[in-house]
Amino acid sequence: MCGVLGLAGQSPANQLLYDGLLLLQHRGQDAAGIATCSGRNFAVHKDSGLVRDVFRTRNMRALPGNTGIGHVRYPTAGSAVCSEEAQPFYVNAPFGITFAHNGNLTNTEQLKQELFQRDRRHINTDSDSEVLLNVLAHELDNEARGVSLDPDTIFRAVATLHRRVRGAYACVAEISGYGLLAFRDPMGIRPLCYGVAEAANGQTEYLIASESVALEGMGFRLVRDLAPGEAVFIDMDGNFHSRLYEQAGPLTPCIFEYVYFARPDSVIDGASVYDVRLKLGENLAETVARQMQAGDIDVVIPIPETSRPS
Repeated sequence: MCGVLGLAGQSPANQLLYDGLLLLQHRGQDAAGIATCSGRNFAVHKDSGLVRDVFRTRNMRALPGNTGIGHVRYPTAGSAVCSEEAQPFYVNAPFGITFAHNGNLTNTEQLKQELFQRDRRHINTDSDSEVLLNVLAHELDNEARGVSLDPDTIFRAVATLHRRVRGAYACVAEISGYGLLAFRDPMGIRPLCYGVAEAANGQTEYLIASESVALEGMGFRLVRDLAPGEAVFIDMDGNFHSRLYEQAGPLTPCIFEYVYFARPDSVIDGASVYDVRLKLGENLAETVARQMQAGDIDVVIPIPETSRPS
């Protein structure tokens, strides 16, 4: 469980990504990181801790560029104390890719063996996110012809990734010199949405986020959630491309998002998290009324705190 952001903007991205991570801080308090891109060069800063503690003024100044990605970590795989597993991750081949992931893979060990024995790629941490990044990098390398890369090539690589990977994942990645990529697992288990805003120069800015609250809190208009298996790509000229995955299953979102993880003022896959919690409480009350006598109840306590609206 984590929070991810991806920004294709027209002005410095560092402060927007920082502010967005603050709005997603509830999704992960163990580590935070930002990677920006200026020209073809990436700048990355990440560490263990809360967003406000990881980033100081000197760190923000060292993150130039109008595009970038961000991540807050709640470790459910790997180590909770290893700063090396903070995201975004980076690989230099092919093209140079920064990557952030929310979710869990269920075939991590199989993928690790394939990456080492067949793809000749080394995994340096216990994080399944690093595994997923290397699968993406390998498939991009397979699909690319020379040093050219277009949206169709990228979408074919993501489709192959979907066929190899099992589990839940919502990802953002930046490919140096090409643009910003985001994709969601074929069952839509982990949430991912995007919004738009008009920049001062009249161009459209795009923000991709785990929850709609991050978009609205920074002045972006929510457009929609990504469909299960869908990939979107914003190129260096600001053109928006999308591709559905033909073998995607029906939308099967994680109930944990609505019960506990997401902020109540978020809307996920068209459903208000607050309204869902209210309805869960109504259904629970009806069940209790059928099975218990009112005099048998001494006190009602919301556990966990997110059940308070119920």
